[in-house]
Amino acid sequence: MSSTSTKLKERTEIKTRQRAGHGAKSGQQSHTPLEKKENIAGYVFLLPWFVGLIVFMAGPVLSSLYLSFTNFNLIGAPQWTGIQNYITMLHDPNWWAAVRVTLIYVVVSVPLKIIFALLIAMLLKQGLYGLGLFRAVYYVPSLLGGSVAIALLWRELFDTNGVVNQALNAIGIHITTSWISNPHYALATLIILSIWQFGSPMLIFLAGLKQIPPEYYEAAATDGANAFRKFFTITVPMITPIIFFNMVLQMVGAFQAFTPAYVVSDGTGGPLNTTLFYTLYIYQEGFGLLHMGYASAMAWGLLVAIAVFTSLAFLSSRYWVFYQDR
Repeated sequence: MSSTSTKLKERTEIKTRQRAGHGAKSGQQSHTPLEKKENIAGYVFLLPWFVGLIVFMAGPVLSSLYLSFTNFNLIGAPQWTGIQNYITMLHDPNWWAAVRVTLIYVVVSVPLKIIFALLIAMLLKQGLYGLGLFRAVYYVPSLLGGSVAIALLWRELFDTNGVVNQALNAIGIHITTSWISNPHYALATLIILSIWQFGSPMLIFLAGLKQIPPEYYEAAATDGANAFRKFFTITVPMITPIIFFNMVLQMVGAFQAFTPAYVVSDGTGGPLNTTLFYTLYIYQEGFGLLHMGYASAMAWGLLVAIAVFTSLAFLSSRYWVFYQDR
């Protein structure tokens, strides 16, 4: 009996080895005609994306990296200069002015926009009549805020005879100068324009607020917590991931702001470089003065700055962003 079981065991092992060898060989063999056709069809559908990635993204990115080490005026051939463009940036007073203006714009506008968007989202969460209409109305500035038409309108609003000065004159505050031509207030007008475009983060906040279980507020009310305490002990901790998400998106967008500064200042960044955003200075050097090599170097400086600030945001998130699985 034992010899019979031993033989069966040996035969089973032999068959198992044969099947494993056959599977290994079959894995090395070519696919069936149907599988080949399906693979080809898949690659054909992916081809436009690959072409777009190479032609419109990877190609220009690598080209700009090469041009950042050259002297290129869009007309002649690029001349290799090494890191001279990056050294020039550090000794360029206009570059430092652009860095200062952009940092002020980012540091001031992003938190104010997030706070304002959260407050509006809290109001809309109360279940107002015609809530859908209010959402659409509040979202319109985000759709129009980055357009040239709105920037032109904004310039007219804060001009010498604009609506803002007329309203101030009506209440006894007489201002006879243009806000956008005053170096003390020109950047502030652009910050206000940025805050006015609160629709996108507001909708994200509104969606997040609706995900907070009402039982938390009921338990807090039972313990005698007021609205102020509920907001800071329940609402804010529960939506910290959404705050972080909005912060990163708005920060990256603020670093890349261009249209408002270009339109309001007529492309000069004035008065006295107070609206000289980093992207506007890149445009001036690249397309105004045809210093495309220098502009490419500045563009890579902007990329590094955005990467650094984004990395710092992610590193800091472990201390103040709370997830439910933690």
